[in-house]
Amino acid sequence: MGILAECPICRKKQSNKNKSCPCGEDLAKAKRSKRVRYWIDFYIPGGKQRRESVGYSIEEARAAMGKRLSQKKEGRIFDMLPEADMTFNEVTKWYLSLTKVMQLKSWNRVEIALKRFNEVFGDKIINDVKNIDLEDYQSKRESQGISPRTIDMELSITQTMITKAFDNDLLDGKALKSFRRTDHKLKKGTNARDRTVSVVEYLELLKNSPDYIRDMLIIAYNTGMRPGEIKLLKWPYIDWKAGFIRLPEGATKEKKQKNIPINWHVLDVLNRNKPALNVVDENYHDYVFSYHGKPILSPFGIIKAFKTVCKKSKIIFGKKVESGIILHDFRRSVKTNMVAARVDKVYRDTILGHSLQGMDVHYIKPTEADLKKAMDDYTQWLDKEIQFIDQTLTKKDLSDGDTCLTY
Repeated sequence: MGILAECPICRKKQSNKNKSCPCGEDLAKAKRSKRVRYWIDFYIPGGKQRRESVGYSIEEARAAMGKRLSQKKEGRIFDMLPEADMTFNEVTKWYLSLTKVMQLKSWNRVEIALKRFNEVFGDKIINDVKNIDLEDYQSKRESQGISPRTIDMELSITQTMITKAFDNDLLDGKALKSFRRTDHKLKKGTNARDRTVSVVEYLELLKNSPDYIRDMLIIAYNTGMRPGEIKLLKWPYIDWKAGFIRLPEGATKEKKQKNIPINWHVLDVLNRNKPALNVVDENYHDYVFSYHGKPILSPFGIIKAFKTVCKKSKIIFGKKVESGIILHDFRRSVKTNMVAARVDKVYRDTILGHSLQGMDVHYIKPTEADLKKAMDDYTQWLDKEIQFIDQTLTKKDLSDGDTCLTY
């Protein structure tokens, strides 16, 4: 804790004892002419460091420093924090302009959630909103038919914004109390899906899919990759020599690199979509999958097309519909199938990008040979399932002119 002097030339904040700045400015002379701004530097209980500007008077700086020392000694933490008179609209404008926030893949969802919240609280001073106000908001949204998951998401995103503002000294700690004391509408685990896509359903979907959807579904059912990872898969991520898809940190939800073994089904898809060499194309892009030559960058991706495929396959589509399936269910299906194929949990988790638990994180390091062996076991199981289905199809099943469900 101490008093800092800000150089009027380079703006460097330094010990008040310094008579000159590294930039060459005479601080002693600048202080006499009242050109030096003073800051107090202190720590609040919990170890968080804070700095406050107190003007151009050393007497005011000493008085402010003494006040903070007294407050710290008495444990009055909130008195040591700045007054918060910002509204939710003001903080939202600041938060959405942050570079890191603008780079979020979920930026659109964040913007929409904050917009909905600000329709009620936008002009309110953040510190004036109490726990009961947030509970009333939850009840109001629920009466409008909004799902508990969506309501929780809106409050969670808003709380993340408030926490960020607190960490950057825009708000005091009081602003967080109301959010932390408000219980979620959805109890943990109650919204978990358990729908899987059977091998029969998978083959039926392939039979009714256009080529680009079909290829994406094959990769999904053979790797467990997320729909977004498949949609944005790029050729530089393919390690042909080692036989792996190597997703970089920026391409995964976990923000960690993920290495996924390529089996013969996936290799067949990649070879079919591989761009021709030495062909000059002004519309060239490095995405593996495209629609009419353009990458599928829409946040809704292939949902509409997949819904049509489900309808043709007489399979119910939808997240909120009983027995309905969504694209993400392919990921759960792969992990479930890997259990049937007796793939060890460590390898299942590693291939799908799920974190190992406990001391396994430190002591178990699967090699690429281990992962390839696990993928081979899963592929053999899947191939046998497909072969069995083909062999048990009756002539009636093929009476419409189809000769086989496989690919």
